[in-house]
Amino acid sequence: MSEEEVNRPPGIPQGDVIVVEDLWKTYEMGSEKVHALQGVSLRIRHNEYVAIMGPSGSGKSTLMNLIGCLDSPTEGRYWLSGHLVSELNDDELARIRNKEIGFVFQTFNLLARATALHNVELPLIYNGTPADERIERARQALRDVNLEERMNHKPNELSGGQRQRVAIARALINRPSIILADEPTGNLDSKTGDEIMALFDALQQKGNTIVLVTHEPDIAEYAHRVVHIRDGKIFSDEPSSRIRHPEKA
Repeated sequence: MSEEEVNRPPGIPQGDVIVVEDLWKTYEMGSEKVHALQGVSLRIRHNEYVAIMGPSGSGKSTLMNLIGCLDSPTEGRYWLSGHLVSELNDDELARIRNKEIGFVFQTFNLLARATALHNVELPLIYNGTPADERIERARQALRDVNLEERMNHKPNELSGGQRQRVAIARALINRPSIILADEPTGNLDSKTGDEIMALFDALQQKGNTIVLVTHEPDIAEYAHRVVHIRDGKIFSDEPSSRIRHPEKA
């Protein structure tokens, strides 16, 4: 029996890569308690494309941080690829996060003085990958997002869309199975945003699980499933219009 099968909770199919049960996140604000999440339960299967949508303050980014193992819940349980996250020590948590998850953020988070190639290879530098291997993998990641000709350019020499492509290439460099994207088109014009969303489509078709956080309805509809969060609770969870009406997609 594999390690994943041992850790997997009873009744949860092997295809479920993200399973959260009754998650709460509570902050102490002086004498008051603020519940950013209130009993959220959610399951996401391998190769699903899910949008988490809600207004500012709804709890969607809090949920994203918990799914990405960037924060810990106050209560509840979370399994990532069969591993009960609360039982992992810091080293195990860092390892599974780096192995399983690629992050894409609205603000790109690129080093201003580094080339696109160096920005993409950074995660491999941190984990000790030999120079020749990491450079070739970074080159391939940039080819995968159609930026091979720009790999020696610095961020200020790239457009917003190109910078986001560099950020996506960096997210892919460790070959994660899950891509978490937090408002990835928030700083882009609509045409460039459409191009970035087409890239996420291609990643999903290659087998990645995509979880997208957005407050924009038109961006959420690129996903196959839309989860609406309101006041820290799941308000609705249903197929997107492109799944309900494929002839219009």
